[in-house]
Amino acid sequence: MSAPDPLPHLLVAVPVVIAACRAGAVLVRRIGQPPVIGEITIGILLGPSLLGWISPGAAAWLFPAQTLPYLSVLGNIGLLCFMFLVGLELDLSALRGNSRTAVAVSQVGIFVPLALGGLLAAGMYGSFAPPGVGRLPFVLFVAVSLSITAFPVLARILTDRGLYATGLGSLAMASAAVDDVAAWCLLALVTAVSVSGSPGQAVVTVLWSLVFVAVMASVVRPLLSRLSRRAERLAESTVLAAVFTGLCVSACITQEIGIHALFGAFLFGVVTPRHSRSVEVSAARLRAFAVPLLLPLFFVSTGLNTDISLLGSDVTQWLWAGAVLAVAVLGKFGGATSAARLSGRDWRDSLSLGALMNCRGLTELIVLNLGLELGVIGPDLFTILVLMALVTTAITSPALTWFRRSAEPGPAPATGTGTGGDEALGKDAGPAPGDGDSLPGDREPATAA
Repeated sequence: MSAPDPLPHLLVAVPVVIAACRAGAVLVRRIGQPPVIGEITIGILLGPSLLGWISPGAAAWLFPAQTLPYLSVLGNIGLLCFMFLVGLELDLSALRGNSRTAVAVSQVGIFVPLALGGLLAAGMYGSFAPPGVGRLPFVLFVAVSLSITAFPVLARILTDRGLYATGLGSLAMASAAVDDVAAWCLLALVTAVSVSGSPGQAVVTVLWSLVFVAVMASVVRPLLSRLSRRAERLAESTVLAAVFTGLCVSACITQEIGIHALFGAFLFGVVTPRHSRSVEVSAARLRAFAVPLLLPLFFVSTGLNTDISLLGSDVTQWLWAGAVLAVAVLGKFGGATSAARLSGRDWRDSLSLGALMNCRGLTELIVLNLGLELGVIGPDLFTILVLMALVTTAITSPALTWFRRSAEPGPAPATGTGTGGDEALGKDAGPAPGDGDSLPGDREPATAA
């Protein structure tokens, strides 16, 4: 007997998810929160934490088992596109004039939570490590997950607050960019250690990864620069197809190397030329489709793996959750604030910078889903870390308001109704009125990067 056709269920689930995430994004934007907060929350509510708890039948009808792999694949395609866009928008030019402070803030903001997270993870190993997972990969993964900053969410918050073009905004973006690169390198190393059966295999994976990065930087980047000049004569659909093919091929190579497809998509975005109109138009089209329509499926996949009932009424579990949150905030906020202050910034800017660097958002969810997929963490710790990501992201805007309350008021926050991809990387002055999904790359391709 053939398996049931999943298409009818997908035709129901996909629009429900997109509409629900859109509604969540609109709601949280009205209370001054980044859209990703609404989307993470909706994803959790549609999972076993609420819908599956109050109505298991409705949850099973909306998300039958045969559709879950397809939802996951579609969400991951959206995620690969998002990672390409993050890489494309990663601009280290903000380091000019800020390099010393930015490097200090980013590195202290990584290594302090990395050290504290490692100590915490060593204590959690016996209670939370899945069977068969070694102490080293578990400790390394938890430590890295506590050292993440959400570069795209940070950019969105600065844009909405009118702080993007200020000295604080430039410093925050420079710090987050360095942090982003360092964190992904560390995560690639952790992934190599986790998927390798022996230290020798891990070394081989790392070496192949370095070779791939070198080839992308020294061969692919110049080649793409030459091709981008000729691309102006090609049809826009042809360039879009070439860009999407390139990110898929790059993602496939890193998947085969053993450091996950996400790294390939991100790196392809980094080496893709930013100042070609054809490339920018293609990126805008990719963003317009993949981010609002496919990325919400990733949030729901995350929500389906998040089950707050796993913590239940166990006081010990909630104490561990509190410890994770405390270490995450102390390490990231405390480390970044201290580094900024020691670099000569006043207290208001230092505290504001610490609050911004403590934002984790979608980037943290990407990391956590990778850990769950690799089997390095289990559902209980995954749930704790998702809650940590939600709380640290939600407190960023209120904390920034509190620390800057004596500053001159800036432009009013944008009133668009963007989704999690809206965070992807607004640059100039936020969304145009009435166009919550519009990004600078959509309006002025030449200046998106």
